[in-house]
Amino acid sequence: MKILVTGYGGQLGYDVVKECELHGIDVKGCGRKELDITKKESVFSLVDSYKPDAIIHCAAYTAVDKAEDDKENCWNVNVEGTKYLAEAAKKQNAKFVYISTDYVFNGKGENPFTEEDYPEPIGYYGLTKYEGEKIVQSLIEKYFILRISWVFGINGNNFIKTMLRLSESRNELNVVGDQIGSPTYTVDLAKLIVELIKTDKYGIYHATNEGNTSWAEFAGEIFKQADRKMLVNSISTEEYPTRASRPKNSRLSKQKLVENGFTPLPSWQDALARFLVQLKSSSIRDEVQ
Repeated sequence: MKILVTGYGGQLGYDVVKECELHGIDVKGCGRKELDITKKESVFSLVDSYKPDAIIHCAAYTAVDKAEDDKENCWNVNVEGTKYLAEAAKKQNAKFVYISTDYVFNGKGENPFTEEDYPEPIGYYGLTKYEGEKIVQSLIEKYFILRISWVFGINGNNFIKTMLRLSESRNELNVVGDQIGSPTYTVDLAKLIVELIKTDKYGIYHATNEGNTSWAEFAGEIFKQADRKMLVNSISTEEYPTRASRPKNSRLSKQKLVENGFTPLPSWQDALARFLVQLKSSSIRDEVQ
């Protein structure tokens, strides 16, 4: 099996390539330098020459606040780029994995959103990701759409790294406590993606680590596991205004994964513990080098 992975320079794409390599899969990871997905000719040229059996599309414009003002670039990456890749995949009769987001929902209520719930994005980023979903569904039959949230991995910036960095110069932080969701460790997600791509159980799936938490509780657990003394004050969304609206309810039901025989991801607390070990060993390697 030959797999093309976009977004190799990001958190998820990096770990997907590593997981493919662990399975002995012929994999080609492309970052922005290797492939500009907003250029149709470049996309078709690469896909035609590599002839992948599957494309795992991890590249995305994810700057949620910036997207409200940088709409053209956001659209070009998340919608046009997805369209070109999906068209190229269709031409090759390749399977297609599209990474989507909890931001396609309106964030209302307290019940977990299911795969059948109707998307209603509240921001431009979420709108473009939903448009990408619709394009994939309209062009390809052999697709997997994975909605994820609160992503963290070793290759890039994330909430955990930010909290640890802030703890070096502060002993008290205000963190939003009324937005509820599930953290997603890219190592665990990459394993699931490779498991999925080997099947023909196509469709939309929600994939995050098990359990729900708030950003404030997440921060508290980070400092606890990292043995950092930090007072976390839980504040409301209204007390921390942002350019783009944030969903207060990002709970996602993963029942469809279970129904189709896939193993649920471990708890987010377990994922956090493993990530902190990975982060520490990575820092040690950096110091040695």
